[in-house]
Amino acid sequence: MLKNEDLNNPRPVLKFLSDTTIERIMSEARDVLCKLGFEIHNDAILSMLQDHGASVDKSKNHVLFTNDIIDKALKTTPDSVKLYDVMGDETLDLSGYNVYFTPGSAALNILDGKTQEIRKPLTADYVKYAKLMSLLDNIASQSTAFIPSDVHERISDSYRLYLSLLYCEKPVVTGAFTIEAFNIMRDLQMVVRGSAEELVAKPLTIFSCCPTSPLKWSDVTSQNVVDCALSSIPVEFISMPLSGFMAPVTLIGTLVQHTAETLSGLVISQVTNPGAPVLYGGSPAIFDIRYETTPMGAIGTQMIDCAYNEIGKYLHIPTQAYISLSDAKQLDAQAGLESSMGATLAALAGINNISGPGMLDFESCQSLEKLVLDNEICGMALRLIRGIQPKEDFPALPRFEELLKEKHLLISEHTQKYLREELCLPGAIIDRANRTRWQEEGSLTLLERGRREVSKLLNRYEPPRLSEDVKKELKKTMLREAQRCGMERLPEIAL
Repeated sequence: MLKNEDLNNPRPVLKFLSDTTIERIMSEARDVLCKLGFEIHNDAILSMLQDHGASVDKSKNHVLFTNDIIDKALKTTPDSVKLYDVMGDETLDLSGYNVYFTPGSAALNILDGKTQEIRKPLTADYVKYAKLMSLLDNIASQSTAFIPSDVHERISDSYRLYLSLLYCEKPVVTGAFTIEAFNIMRDLQMVVRGSAEELVAKPLTIFSCCPTSPLKWSDVTSQNVVDCALSSIPVEFISMPLSGFMAPVTLIGTLVQHTAETLSGLVISQVTNPGAPVLYGGSPAIFDIRYETTPMGAIGTQMIDCAYNEIGKYLHIPTQAYISLSDAKQLDAQAGLESSMGATLAALAGINNISGPGMLDFESCQSLEKLVLDNEICGMALRLIRGIQPKEDFPALPRFEELLKEKHLLISEHTQKYLREELCLPGAIIDRANRTRWQEEGSLTLLERGRREVSKLLNRYEPPRLSEDVKKELKKTMLREAQRCGMERLPEIAL
């Protein structure tokens, strides 16, 4: 169903679920949490939930909620999350139907732009990525997009955040794979903000926290939820049910499981610190039994994402989804098809934080060339949701009198005033030339145009406006952590 939410607002909105269906999904998810329960492998959190009225069996790491606990958590959950860049300027207002794009996160590989081989990324690749992110106007925040292989794995989480803060001003979507990594990642943010109080006032990051399907929280991820809540660092819950494998095969059944898993994280967060900022997010997928894969570009996956976003909006909670990405292994037609389909649906659905640009190969690979292409896809999607509305078009007669008199409207005041606002004019990675001009300019393929645009953008890069004192303190903090983990020095480019 595609409609306008408000007759005075031209924004088109896509919906899959009725309120009645959402209420039934919520009811079933509550039954799962209160009658079947779930596992939490963290004794301190089990005790905390027990103190708030949950039924806990520590011998089995098992918890049963009550509807009262769930209701209290929903009542204290904020209806918006704001993010600020490293300079302290508000950048994202994650609320209502506001839409922003973020690159996919935590890839293990990168698609080499020169060789077209998928390989392990290095610090130099990450620095290029962070610099590139500074110049992509349609992607509002950066993520810790991939994991450099030239540093110790124990600092891989904090190191990515460090590089992001050092080379790009945009806020960061990140996460920690260990409990210990959280402290240094919080410390890096406080170096930028100056104090814990300023970090609470102006959040700089969102942490992704992932329950394990079905219905389980590990020690690490559940502790990350608590640690973020205590520091008022926004969390996006990334529930990952797989339709037909680790979740019911039907989309509604998967939504029930996703709702239960997300609500469980919400309760942990709000019991820890009522009012802690969260996003109703996820990375569910259908399961393709033919290949035993989890296709993120599948239409069923994208429908689940848009639908659980509707549940989040029904609960007045900001939303997130891993969508607008591809399972292709190269920058090809499949990559464009899946990424553009996802971006379009997500924008129309009003998902607040759309995670995915740049990603390939089932969330395991990033590509700088694809990131530049996806920036244009994001721009088209953002133009789409602005809709169509009159701009000095009525009365129409004067415009047509001018057209008949001048024989064109190329230099009309009306054209000059509204050209950039009304028409989406992409960058050079999108081919808009006629065949003759295209041939004269080298008959470049999409990949070749992508390489050229990455190079051109990197040549325009300017460092963040952080003070030298802050940059030095970031480097000292990161080097100290690296040395604690057995590395004498960081890769040269990072210093």
